[in-house]
Amino acid sequence: MKNQIENNFKYYKPKFGQTEKYDLLRSEAKELAHLIDKLCPGSREKSLAITKLEESVMWANASIARSIEEGEQK
Repeated sequence: MKNQIENNFKYYKPKFGQTEKYDLLRSEAKELAHLIDKLCPGSREKSLAITKLEESVMWANASIARSIEEGEQK
């Protein structure tokens, strides 16, 4: 567990190619967020959908940053 805690709270300086992946994920998620905003009426559910989308991008970025080996990144 100690190694996992260290890994989860470590600063990860972006490696070659990672910044572009982060940007693409954010860009695509932003498009979906705008679509949700356009199609869905104002509601708790709409707010949760946007929040979960933000969380999804955060976790996707974490998976890129936290991968131990470059070979783990696709």
